[in-house]
Amino acid sequence: MIKLNNLAKRFGDATIFSGIDLTIEKGEIVVVIGPSGTGKSTLLRCINFLETANRGHITIGDVTIDSQQAAKSDIIALRRKTGFVFQNYALFAHLTAKQNIAEGLITVKGWKKDDAFQRAQQILDDIGLGDKGEHYPAALSGGQQQRVGIGRAMALEADLLLFDEPTSALDPEWVGEVLTLMQKLATRHQTMLVVTHEMQFAREVADRVIFMADGEFVEQGPPEQIFTNPQDPRLQKFLNKVGIREGSLHSATQEV
Repeated sequence: MIKLNNLAKRFGDATIFSGIDLTIEKGEIVVVIGPSGTGKSTLLRCINFLETANRGHITIGDVTIDSQQAAKSDIIALRRKTGFVFQNYALFAHLTAKQNIAEGLITVKGWKKDDAFQRAQQILDDIGLGDKGEHYPAALSGGQQQRVGIGRAMALEADLLLFDEPTSALDPEWVGEVLTLMQKLATRHQTMLVVTHEMQFAREVADRVIFMADGEFVEQGPPEQIFTNPQDPRLQKFLNKVGIREGSLHSATQEV
């Protein structure tokens, strides 16, 4: 189980979000949508301690951390239970695809190199890039780079995968292959928390959709409820803006 309790984040005098509570069951796929600048990406970064929340507790599996009293060992333990997929891939340019995937197994989990490279190759095969293991990121398309990024997160066999707008930096032609891989993970009951502006993905894959605006969770529920019967005026306005009207749904790939 993943649980956030009373999580809050400020930058200077600006409150990004406050009083965030969230429980995610094992195998659940939760998708967060909403206008840009409302704190969605910052929330993910606070869960993984890429940013430090100003208040609140984070529980992943058997690890619980107070954001303001977290020791380095606590943060390492929490990160071992999460995998983070960045919107800009964040691959090591000087490492091959196989090395990028193996790196976390070696440095975080302490695997021997031979074992880590063997596992990395298995993952490359699984994500449809079995022949790209010796390619450097510069030789891969954007979609291939992001799939390697997802493969790197998969390698850690984390309790929770965090996706921060994983298709936002991609050309439209590469979006589909990344979403297909995420759908494949969904069929394996991988627990995921996804920030995205891909409404079609949210409707088809999510178990629960959360609409976040003004630094708070405004409305949440099953995809059908969120997209066909929104209650809050802010959610209704957002859905109209991304082209979802009267219960219809069109893929919205632009940032709003």
